[in-house]
Amino acid sequence: MKKELTAAFAALAIGLFASCSGDPASPTGSNGAGGAAGGLIDPVSPAVTAQLLENFSAQQVLPYSNWWNLDISKAPLDTKSASYITWIGSGRELHPDMAPPPYGIPYVGVASAQSLSQVTFTAYGSESDKGAPGMPVGYPIPEEAKTQPNYIENAVPGGNTSGDRHMLLVDRDRWILYELAGARWTGSRWEATCGAVFDLKSNYRRKEGWTSTDAAGLAIFPGLVRYDEVADTAPITHAFRVAVRATHGYVWPASHEAGNTSGAPPLGTRLRLKASKDISGYTPQMRKIFQAMKTYGLIIADNGSDMYVTGTMDARWNNGMLNPAFHSLHASDFEVIQGGWGKSTVSSVLP
Repeated sequence: MKKELTAAFAALAIGLFASCSGDPASPTGSNGAGGAAGGLIDPVSPAVTAQLLENFSAQQVLPYSNWWNLDISKAPLDTKSASYITWIGSGRELHPDMAPPPYGIPYVGVASAQSLSQVTFTAYGSESDKGAPGMPVGYPIPEEAKTQPNYIENAVPGGNTSGDRHMLLVDRDRWILYELAGARWTGSRWEATCGAVFDLKSNYRRKEGWTSTDAAGLAIFPGLVRYDEVADTAPITHAFRVAVRATHGYVWPASHEAGNTSGAPPLGTRLRLKASKDISGYTPQMRKIFQAMKTYGLIIADNGSDMYVTGTMDARWNNGMLNPAFHSLHASDFEVIQGGWGKSTVSSVLP
């Protein structure tokens, strides 16, 4: 099911994306599965129940019609496009929020047989999913997450007491996504500020006004810049998650607001790299990332630092290559498409 790199492309991937330290084929904190050519994780054997940074490059994440996967290259501009870009700061550099541990957000693939752990929600409990619909209560958290690094954002075993501490779990058999924020193992129970479950086969959308593990109420995993997709030969066919310093309300596909800063764009706003921006001089992998920004865009999903594009926490990233390329793009190279564009074409599945 997994796509294989050609020998030539694999060699290129090693040179451009392997971490400057350590074995590029063995991400820090992996469960011991060997790396394939070009640093890709080997396909999961039946004996492996959990795998950090599992290669899902051959899998369709959410339906083609989902908002994350919409082709927005021909979408009309928002009337406030120029003012939003000015508010962000025309000269603001794009930043790759992805790196070897402890930066970026990790994810882990699990089997349907993975035991479920009940999670105590310390905030947003009324807006959190206790488990997947029609299944027992709980989240499929691997035992390794209690004692090994890199299963939780910030890379601390069992989490810690600060930071966003996202934990993303993909049930590879049922194709269900479980996401937690503020995840922490106390020594006796799992706690999280909030949790959300998404069927990756449907256009499920949170209730109006509901958050998720993201301020916008969206799933995080579908919007990550993932190493497995960048190293693969196929194009990237989805939008990426991006943050700005503050927001004002929300617009579809977001379901939740996290601020009312005058002049700021709403959560759910979609930025598009201008078609006129020449990306021909970048490496093939960077062109792939930037082309996705032209075709699918960036969705503002959180308050944070301006123009920070979220990717995975992965030892195979080489930020010595990523940073210069991202920093060469500025907010002025982007435009904002019409707020809520595409809503009429997407059939959402509401809770």
